[in-house]
Amino acid sequence: MKLAKTILLLLFCLGLNAQNNDYPPARLISSFKFEQLTGGIVILHGTLNDFKDTLNFILDTGSGGISLDTLTALYYKLPLEPSDRTVRGIGGVKNIHYYKNGTLHFPKLDIENLDFHINDYEILSEVYGFRVDGIIGYSFFRRYIVGLDYDKQMISVYSPGKYKYPVAGTFLKPFFLSIPITQHEISDERKLLLKFYFDTGAGMCFLFPERLVNDSDFIPNGRKYVSTQVEGLGGKINMGLTTLKKARIGKYRFTKIPVHIYNDSLNVLGYPDISGLIGSDLLRRFNLVINYPERILHLSPNSHMKDPFDYSYTGMNFYFVDNKVTITEVQQGSPAEKAGFLPGDIIFGVGSNFSNNIQQYKALFQNVGEKVKVLVFRNSQPIMLELKIGSILK
Repeated sequence: MKLAKTILLLLFCLGLNAQNNDYPPARLISSFKFEQLTGGIVILHGTLNDFKDTLNFILDTGSGGISLDTLTALYYKLPLEPSDRTVRGIGGVKNIHYYKNGTLHFPKLDIENLDFHINDYEILSEVYGFRVDGIIGYSFFRRYIVGLDYDKQMISVYSPGKYKYPVAGTFLKPFFLSIPITQHEISDERKLLLKFYFDTGAGMCFLFPERLVNDSDFIPNGRKYVSTQVEGLGGKINMGLTTLKKARIGKYRFTKIPVHIYNDSLNVLGYPDISGLIGSDLLRRFNLVINYPERILHLSPNSHMKDPFDYSYTGMNFYFVDNKVTITEVQQGSPAEKAGFLPGDIIFGVGSNFSNNIQQYKALFQNVGEKVKVLVFRNSQPIMLELKIGSILK
């Protein structure tokens, strides 16, 4: 009897292997370059339908669909359909219109039958310094296996099937709605095992709702936050910024990780079931294989694994408005206020850089402790200010 059971078990396993061998191998459809912005944000350049203009899309696992900017839809005179559906994001909930049955074109890759919801991305365009025409999320990822190589800045798109993952690295088995949810161990005053949205479209490390911090008390009440501003679906949102002692992503550990904390009054994140999000400033330290069809994420360390975290703090927010890098807010008591910056100042140059490139200016403001000369125009008059870049660690 025991021998018979063993034979049956062996035959069952052989049957499984035969089924797996019959599963077709994943086929490489296309591989092309992407653009990477500060915080690890990935930008794909493609075209829509038969229009020739190159458009800019954020690649975002934190998006439950696919979307187009309102002005882009109006420019191409796309037919829009109203709906009773809403889209939820950090900063708000909005009713949406759709443009249906569109096609996106990338090198050797045509993605057909896409239903885009329409949203306003003017604030994102001001943040990044160029027009953001849309966000690519679940509607794209659910069709393919997607590899992101942050070292080479290449995206590779495969058909679903048997995929040979890198030997090194770690697997995550996410929970799924339309956004992957992964579980990670974090610790400060105490250790917690929590669920987070896996969000390549968020240019930060971690985001926690205030209720999590208050309920769990794992970050001491006496710890000081600095005030900062983050851009979301509903516009600009004020948040606290501090650090977390430890976090674990699969088998990899990180220490002194910057975290954003905000008052999620609309409970967009779905706390307490979900405890926040893990963003691209952590995820860019791995090359990723994103396999929605099999519900698998694979992360392998890349050359950015030991990049220092961004602890810099200036206390000013600036955006690319009317082709000018314009300061919009200056936090009270911040390094920027002490240096004499005012809302409305136009940044003309940082050090020897006069590029008018907001991404380059942001990078120059990330060197903690450095004194940087900044040329601004105030009421059309040039003023030279010296900013000592602060740190969220102090």
